[in-house]
Amino acid sequence: MTVNDVPLISFFQRVFDPLLIMGGLYVLSALCGQPFNGYALVLMILAFFISSSVYQYIDPYRTWRSGRLLAYGRDLVLGWALTVVILMVIGWVSGLGQRFDTRLITLWFVCTPFVLLGAHLTIGLLSRDPNGGSEVRSAVIVGANGVSVRFASTLDRNPSLFMSVRGFFDDRTEDRRPESLAHPVLGRMSEVAAYVREHQIKLIFISQPISAQPRIRKLLDELDDTTASVYFLPDIYVFDLMQARFSNVGGMPVIAIRETPFTGVNSLVKRLSDIVLASLIMLMISPIMLGVAAAVKLTSPGPAIFRQRRYGLYGEEIIVYKFRSMTVAEDGAKVVQATKNDQRVTRVGAFLRKSSLDELPQFINVLQGRMSIVGPRPHAVAHNEQYRKLIKGYMLRHKVKPGITGWAQVHGLRGETETLDKMEARISYDLDYLRKWSLWLDIWIILMTIKVVLKRDNAF
Repeated sequence: MTVNDVPLISFFQRVFDPLLIMGGLYVLSALCGQPFNGYALVLMILAFFISSSVYQYIDPYRTWRSGRLLAYGRDLVLGWALTVVILMVIGWVSGLGQRFDTRLITLWFVCTPFVLLGAHLTIGLLSRDPNGGSEVRSAVIVGANGVSVRFASTLDRNPSLFMSVRGFFDDRTEDRRPESLAHPVLGRMSEVAAYVREHQIKLIFISQPISAQPRIRKLLDELDDTTASVYFLPDIYVFDLMQARFSNVGGMPVIAIRETPFTGVNSLVKRLSDIVLASLIMLMISPIMLGVAAAVKLTSPGPAIFRQRRYGLYGEEIIVYKFRSMTVAEDGAKVVQATKNDQRVTRVGAFLRKSSLDELPQFINVLQGRMSIVGPRPHAVAHNEQYRKLIKGYMLRHKVKPGITGWAQVHGLRGETETLDKMEARISYDLDYLRKWSLWLDIWIILMTIKVVLKRDNAF
């Protein structure tokens, strides 16, 4: 199975290129003075799905990743030619082909591969400046040896990979390192985690011999307190794997051992499902939200909506909305969790927390893209800073967007976590969700959440 090394390339293969193909037909129809009707829309939809499947099968991006531009152009043209043949067969069998001007279709067939190639070349040129866009991800390499030097050189030669090497970390003395290092040695292995946290490094590639296994284990433990994606180059040992998968960067093998499940098409599926479900739910619950907001405002002083800082994707701070259920709005360095019979909880607030109605404004967060409907529940920033020091792997839960409900919540871990054991159990389920994610798991969690909410357990 081919796995893309960069989520953006997977996006090109599954979505962006087919959208360009569809857009090309629309633009050419306008230029040729042809009406854009229902038949043209059917052809666009067919082209989208057929080209997406064909390019996924042929995978011209394996040559793009390795820097072989001519081979990439060949595979791209071959894929489009196969798409054209399939479309012509469908048009002949269905009679759809007779509904179009021959000149328009011929022009579309001829121009499309040049449009695709031009789009990729343009994006490649734009990616040459590491400071020119958020797509370029920072990377460090642990281990200065022949393999890692060639790997860094590959990244430098191929800006279309959207990776920028900051440097190496190595424990050996300078006279034992390769002479061809084109990037600085930033420090020793023991300094990697601190550097990654300080500079918000997104990617870490480890190139170490088997004899370094104890040091690698120690390094991975230290990296538990970061959100960086970690890859081995090229050897691997069996650790606590998360979305582990074989991959390649520029034709060189790497293995992801800690990766978000939402790369490539999975990211698109997750976001589309969030938008569709959140939009439908917001339409249905808008009257309820207005009623709850009025009840909160009229029964206690303070705003109806409580805004609190939480950690979102990659540990970046976001603002999460909730209906205010307490007489206080804590968001400082110390936040005391609500407990049973907590005097700070208002009468209306007690009902909202029991019924989970206080969480409804978070569907706005979902539409904003800050949260997902299903994912690890976001904790207050103060709690994150407390528990990241106490629970191994705590920060790994932030490799996905936080959710309104999650795998831990449907297993009874809602509300107060008054002991470290309970928080450890919650984190264990959060990380298990990252390992097992699928769209069907999300649907199952949503259905189980409805059941749990109706029971009204563990929410104070």
